[in-house]
Amino acid sequence: MKIALLGYGKMGQTIEKIAIERGHTIILKVDKGDTNYDVSQADVAIDFSIPTAAVDNITNCFDANVPVVSGTTGWLDQYETMVDVCEEKKGSFIYASNYSLGVNLFFELNKKLAKMMSAVEGYDIAMEEIHHNQKLDAPSGTAITLAEGIIENTNKNAWKLDNGNQDTIAITAKRIDKVPGTHTVTYSSKVDDIEITHTAHNRSGFALGAVIAAEWLKGKTGVFTMKDVLGL
Repeated sequence: MKIALLGYGKMGQTIEKIAIERGHTIILKVDKGDTNYDVSQADVAIDFSIPTAAVDNITNCFDANVPVVSGTTGWLDQYETMVDVCEEKKGSFIYASNYSLGVNLFFELNKKLAKMMSAVEGYDIAMEEIHHNQKLDAPSGTAITLAEGIIENTNKNAWKLDNGNQDTIAITAKRIDKVPGTHTVTYSSKVDDIEITHTAHNRSGFALGAVIAAEWLKGKTGVFTMKDVLGL
């Protein structure tokens, strides 16, 4: 495939390496601040840019009839608008807060555990996420997805950064140099704790999942998720 990379930071560079290893060609690299580019010759675009650029990047792909895989977080207040534009333009779109295959399995485990714990009294729910200190948003998109999975399956109705209560999930966000991403969900009671944790060792898992999603998306029309890609 001919791939356009929208965002050429550390993640974009890792995606480039893995895509080439899998036999693809990178025909466009859009770095931070670049706005005048032509994506139309690509078979698919992969967007790992910044929150303020994501909507324009995705819209440009829809306008050029190029399938787009987006992993940029921090712009989701406009997600439904992008879904509407995709459907209007008959485009192809996947958004995921995290493309790691392991994380997407973790998402499903998180929902299953939440459903089980909802029947048991006496446990409070909290979450901690740790990322490198260059990450712009907090909490992470992955943490928000985990929180949403818990909210769907328990009596919690929202998440809050740092401070929660009996109705909300407290998310602690830490920024530590060179940490690719660690997410822990904890159920605490007076007698014990139950924890599930996903720890990324490097960016390769995220990049591989994004390339696999791009391979899967080519030739399709509609709005999809990683559950579709993985058949979960």
